[in-house]
Amino acid sequence: MGRDRQPFLDILRGAAVVWMTAFHFSFDLNHLGFVQQDFYRDPIWTVQRTCILSLFLFCAGFGQAMAVQAGQTWGRFWRRWLQIALCAVAVSAGSALMFPNSWIYFGVLHGIALMLIVCRATASWGRWLWLTGLCAVLVGAFASDLHAAWRLPDQLDAKLLNWVGMVSHKPVTEDYVPVLPWLGVMWWGMAGGQLALSKGWIDQLAVSGTLVPAAQLAWVGRWSLTWYMLHQPLLIGLLTVFSTLH
Repeated sequence: MGRDRQPFLDILRGAAVVWMTAFHFSFDLNHLGFVQQDFYRDPIWTVQRTCILSLFLFCAGFGQAMAVQAGQTWGRFWRRWLQIALCAVAVSAGSALMFPNSWIYFGVLHGIALMLIVCRATASWGRWLWLTGLCAVLVGAFASDLHAAWRLPDQLDAKLLNWVGMVSHKPVTEDYVPVLPWLGVMWWGMAGGQLALSKGWIDQLAVSGTLVPAAQLAWVGRWSLTWYMLHQPLLIGLLTVFSTLH
């Protein structure tokens, strides 16, 4: 394991990956007609998506706090960032084939790629990250109300700008992770990481990585990007074969 990795953070990320996989498996069952669920409006599913995404982004921000503290260079940051950006492009291409009318042009990987740059550049804000994170979450959560109250320009709803999050309505796309409100969650993750580092909690949290099944979750968390890219093609492929045979 790399020097800059922490087992407890991989455990959290691994838990998010497992939860995400179960969620996407259910989505695929619905997409292929095995079950009938409303993944776009039913709180049972929308709340789960919010929780899964929040966990991923909090971990990303926490990880950046540890990377900065460990002296990670911008060069190493950009190498990892390029992997995420290329995977985001691959997701867009794949989704365009499967969902031509609702393809993913700014989903979770696109959002993470952009927000990581902002998060890294604002690492010196310290405790102010809690407040700026709250502002980002609130502005994003009430974007539609602000749109109506302030009569914001309709151009903010266009694909060219709706990645910011100041939209009057959610665009038609299979995955949408705009900067607002989600940058706020990543900022909270960085603030939480900086707090844990300043209080000396990291070593105490690291003990959790030796527990079972925590160790298995940590392994999944270390390969989260690879898992993310492979799990949907595998799930959809297996379910399609199963559907054909039955």
